Amino acid sequence: MRIGHGYDVHAFCDGEFVRLCGVDVPHNKGFKAHSDGDVATHALCDALLGACALGDIGRHFPDTDDAFKGIDSRILLRRVVELIAERGMVCNNVDVTIVAERPKLANFIEEMCVTLAEDLGISKEQVNVKATTSEKLGFTGREEGIAAHAVVTVV
Repeated sequence: MRIGHGYDVHAFCDGEFVRLCGVDVPHNKGFKAHSDGDVATHALCDALLGACALGDIGRHFPDTDDAFKGIDSRILLRRVVELIAERGMVCNNVDVTIVAERPKLANFIEEMCVTLAEDLGISKEQVNVKATTSEKLGFTGREEGIAAHAVVTVV
C-alpha cells in the first residue's frame, strides 16, 4: 500500500459556477485557470501521482500546452488512473477536503463522491469529500479563491 497527498489552489475570476470534483456548483465567480480549474480534482490527481512516484499534474499536463486549455479535469483524472494502472496500482481510498467560505457545498457532496468514484473506477464507499471554511482567514477566508487537499491510498 502507498499513500499520496495532493494540494491545489485557484483564484477566482468572473464566472457563474465553480467546478469541484467534476460537479458544476453555482457561484457568482469562476476559476482563473488554464484548464477548468477544478482544484479538488487537481489535488486528487497529484495525490495519486505522488503515491506512485509519478511526479505531479504539471509534469503530465503542463499549463504551457494548449492541448489542456479549458480541459475538463475529469479527463485528466481518468488519464492519471491509466498512468497508475500502468504501474500495477489501483486507488483504494480517497479523502478530499475543499477549503472555501463560499459557495456552500453541502448539497453537492454526494454528487461529487459519485462522480469521483466513477472516474476512479471504484465504489462510492471508497470516496469521501468534505468541505470546510478557513474561518474568514487567509485568501480563502477573503473569498479570493478555493483550496483543496486530497489524501489517497493505492494498492
